[in-house]
Amino acid sequence: MALFVQKFGGTSVGSLERIEAVADLVVKTTQQGHQVVVVLSAMSGETNRLIEMATQLDARPNSRELDVLMTTGEQVSVALLAMAIIKRGHSAISLLADQVGIRTTNHFGKARIEHIQTARLQQELEHNRIAIITGFQGRDYEGNITTLGRGGTDTTAVELAAVLKADECQIFTDVDGVYTTDPRIESKAKRLTHITCAEMLALASLGAKVLHLRSVEAAGRYKVPLRVLSSFSPDTGTLITYEEESIGHSRIAGIAASRNEVEIKVLGCEQSFSCLGEIKALCAEQQIEIDMIAQTHQHSGKIDYAFTVQSNDHLQVIEILQSNLGYIRAHSVESNANVAKVSAVGVGIKSNCEMTNQFFSALTQEGIKTLLVSSSEIKVSVLVEEKYLELAVRTLHATFFSESTE
Repeated sequence: MALFVQKFGGTSVGSLERIEAVADLVVKTTQQGHQVVVVLSAMSGETNRLIEMATQLDARPNSRELDVLMTTGEQVSVALLAMAIIKRGHSAISLLADQVGIRTTNHFGKARIEHIQTARLQQELEHNRIAIITGFQGRDYEGNITTLGRGGTDTTAVELAAVLKADECQIFTDVDGVYTTDPRIESKAKRLTHITCAEMLALASLGAKVLHLRSVEAAGRYKVPLRVLSSFSPDTGTLITYEEESIGHSRIAGIAASRNEVEIKVLGCEQSFSCLGEIKALCAEQQIEIDMIAQTHQHSGKIDYAFTVQSNDHLQVIEILQSNLGYIRAHSVESNANVAKVSAVGVGIKSNCEMTNQFFSALTQEGIKTLLVSSSEIKVSVLVEEKYLELAVRTLHATFFSESTE
């Protein structure tokens, strides 16, 4: 008998019909002799509906109260699934994250799980009940309701799998695994049977939406067996592996793209002052991540810097920097939201000159100008004008995954 933590996303529970289908999947697993803990997202579109109501009241709603509002979506889906499973003659119980002791930091909208108590879940498992948990949320140590950010249900599932020492964490979604790129952009994308945790971590951080970044980080930290598969047509999906592969050559695992980028330019910084360090410190205080940093110009003792942030942090970053221009000793701040990031991910890409040459040559041949560049041992990323995103993805996919390169 194995223990599985099964996570189902918003599209998987987007209607009563879909909830009935998920109930069948969960029951089938138990009928095979396994124990199951289920983690659910809100029904598809529900979180957006709640946010829209909040922003109609206040363009920048109070972050604590927004978390209280958003967590109601998952409460609906877990209760409905429990009803559907009980109707099938199986024992099930819906539980809020607080009821199973999911404790988080107090960064509303971006909380991180710090501790999960296991006593209640172990009790439910001992009584052969299917525990259905609200994903995406928890409580801080002052009792405030918190959310983990978009995609946080994946993280809830992985963290639960870790503390329960589950045999596998299964992420059921609307795609049947991890692909070489987004199939909605490139119809020739290929499903991967397996991918290393390092490669999956890079893809998730660079825009691949099949898994939430923090969930991959947690899976790697605790070595949780993690599988991505479809709730619509479940099969073996894609397995995230942790054993170091003996790859004797460089390879590309996938092409990732993200529209969720804004380029920030800080102009006229004093060359003798650590402007960039102060910018990073100011953003770090607000839990805002900076990416793709570059010095763009140097003139008359002044330096211009450019970097990217996620679009949901854009306005806050502008506000922070403009109110601290004197402190960071800069002249002005500009932003450009009409950009996108496109990346190639794979083992040894940085040290493989042929691969990097192919990457940039392919973009150049299509007339795609790169605005910023960043790289690591496992990825190369470029910032381009947003209108070129799909062309860049298809071009790079054809370069590295054409029939002749297989």
